[in-house]
Amino acid sequence: MPADDASAKTAKAKPAPMKFGTGLLRDCWYFAALSTDLKAGKLQRYELLGEPVLLGRTRGGEVYAIRDICPHRAAPLSAGKLVREADGAESVECPYHGWRFRTDGVCSAIPSLVDGQDVDPSRIRVRRYPAAESQGMVFVWFTSDPRGQGEPDQPPPLFPGVVGGGPKVVERMDFDTHMDHAVVGLMDPTHAPFVHSAWWARSAKRQYEKQKVFEPSEAGFVMVRHPRSKANRIYDILGGQPEVEITFRLPGMRWEHIQIGARQLLALTCLTPVNEGKTVITQLLWSDHPVFVISPLIKPFVRKFLHQDGDMVNLQNMGLKYDPPLLWLDDGDTQAKWYQQLKREWTASRAEERPFVNPVKPATLRWRS
Repeated sequence: MPADDASAKTAKAKPAPMKFGTGLLRDCWYFAALSTDLKAGKLQRYELLGEPVLLGRTRGGEVYAIRDICPHRAAPLSAGKLVREADGAESVECPYHGWRFRTDGVCSAIPSLVDGQDVDPSRIRVRRYPAAESQGMVFVWFTSDPRGQGEPDQPPPLFPGVVGGGPKVVERMDFDTHMDHAVVGLMDPTHAPFVHSAWWARSAKRQYEKQKVFEPSEAGFVMVRHPRSKANRIYDILGGQPEVEITFRLPGMRWEHIQIGARQLLALTCLTPVNEGKTVITQLLWSDHPVFVISPLIKPFVRKFLHQDGDMVNLQNMGLKYDPPLLWLDDGDTQAKWYQQLKREWTASRAEERPFVNPVKPATLRWRS
């Protein structure tokens, strides 16, 4: 192929970058639920990335995800029941006409058929979404393949500090905003004194200059391990000399791994788009620190933080509905810029069928908060 033809092919393959606040990343794992949320035999309906998803667990313990629309008359399969086939396999039975679909999405039975009718049920399918459990969490893979046939080429993420059994704290909240705005709000280092002002945290009257070192990490970046912030009194209850490492990874996971001597604490936040206008924020805390014996007393603080962010999202929406241009500054908005660069590179690398090249470079950022 001539060189000019090859370059034209590459240029054609490269997709147009998504405008900030529109579009959702594909070919990646999204947090969907805790393992304990899925009971054997129970069918649960979710909306994820604007798609209706039936998420369930077979009586044999296997987690599965299929499109929650029967292709016959569009009834939600999650309103049906899990039944056992003659061969021992389990299928989801539609509540409308009893069509059955195995957990891989293949139709196994159409009760209305009679002898002589030339219909092969196995040629009928509903979309299957690859689902996997990891560290007590359930992740679902959303492919960019329009036929829905793309398979994961990587395992679901693993997080440091998942210790002490299940999470000590779990809080969820719906934010009425696109995932991009939720992610940028999550990693924004300068809003805390104004949005999260409280007796246990910093205030706008007490701001400090911060200087943090960042490095690229898998599909994201990391604020390298550093001593705790003196402005946040919540660390005081941990005692000792906590050291913190903060990591962001596409499509929308941010975690603080805190080391206090031999003890650990992991504060993981997962962002899951319901659709382009709503994002679920799930906050999870694991720790083997003895202070978490009183975890019921800690939950209200986590809940209050989420509600403070949610209130600000509602205020921000008053301006965003006019689609204004957004002004990004250095260094406080550098992480937001990195996120946009990561999204563009992830999408381009997938479309061009080449390895992902992390665009983030090591940097030292400074800001006041």
